[in-house]
Amino acid sequence: MSNFNLNDFNLWTALVTPFNKDLSVDWDSLKSLVKEQEEAGNGLLILGSTGEALNLGLETRKEIIEYVTKLSPSVPVMAGVGGHNLEDQKSWVSWLETQNIDAYLMVVPIYAKPGAQGQYHWFKSLMDKVSRPVMLYNVPGRTGKELEVSALERLKDHKNFWALKEASGDVNKFKAYLKASGNAQVYCGDDGLFPEFADAGSCGLVSVASNTWPKQTALYVQKALDKSLEENKMWEAAANSLFIASNPIPAKRLLKLEHRIGSDALMPPLTSLDLDRNDDILAANNNVNEWFKKYNN
Repeated sequence: MSNFNLNDFNLWTALVTPFNKDLSVDWDSLKSLVKEQEEAGNGLLILGSTGEALNLGLETRKEIIEYVTKLSPSVPVMAGVGGHNLEDQKSWVSWLETQNIDAYLMVVPIYAKPGAQGQYHWFKSLMDKVSRPVMLYNVPGRTGKELEVSALERLKDHKNFWALKEASGDVNKFKAYLKASGNAQVYCGDDGLFPEFADAGSCGLVSVASNTWPKQTALYVQKALDKSLEENKMWEAAANSLFIASNPIPAKRLLKLEHRIGSDALMPPLTSLDLDRNDDILAANNNVNEWFKKYNN
């Protein structure tokens, strides 16, 4: 059982996985990144798409989970579950059940584009095998298929269904998912759209931006939730700067430029060569930090 009330965490960071130039895991940088998120009070999502999970081998993924959990962070740890082979994912969650994690993020199966029945069977098969809370994940831009509302309606009463991460980018679709989720928590998965989604009923954010701006993004989320945010456009532009190349390429570049990780190396097929300029992320970084200073002088 988790030592945390997961609903107390309105910001979860989809943590990057730092690599050395030889593509081995940079454990020292990973430890530092976990510490940054702890200090900001943000939940940790390990091995999501931002963590390049699908580009990593099984043993490396296990080593990362073991390393992070042995740090005993003062915030909850959620582990990513995703792919296209059900038996592989059953084996993965069975192993994760032996680890000191607090929750699972389970994404719609990639590439195969299953319909409502296939999605329901996939999620139920995995949710039946675990004992911890599950956040389902709708991200059609990555999976090629959106979560079917009818599948969600059938899953909403599962004993392990805790939350939904909704990253369609469409507030009207978000509202439909919110209605279909029953009493579950519904998080936004798009940094730049969070104020709009918060107004529509989102409880929090699963974020890429909080890798680069941990405390700043936490304040952004709080202000959006209490409807005191006045800098929506600045934050939208800042968030968008982290997607001018495939995520997490820009986030890793900024972390490297700030000497918070040793290298911006990425696991193939991703490469830092796809980001040939730094001015957008540096301008965004300056704007976010100047905004944060206004509230922390």
